[in-house]
Amino acid sequence: MASYADILRYLSDLDYPAGKNEVVREAEREGAPPDVLQALRALPPVDYANGNQVARSAGIEADPEITDAQRGARGRDKRHQRVSQHLRSI
Repeated sequence: MASYADILRYLSDLDYPAGKNEVVREAEREGAPPDVLQALRALPPVDYANGNQVARSAGIEADPEITDAQRGARGRDKRHQRVSQHLRSI
């Protein structure tokens, strides 16, 4: 299965915005493996603003090794303040 880093690696020289066909052609030109090409060929035919948007549209998460429980704990971390909370302390 293609990883987030794989998608970004094979599209690093692509000029954005780029359509699906341009994304696939660039990956082919860069020698992407079959699993990356398969993920890119399944993309919706829209214009993409950057590589991150391409990877997200391909259904690939940036941190696949992090579990849902870990994501939840990260969101509940008290050290991370919201902007409004920070402004109140100024």
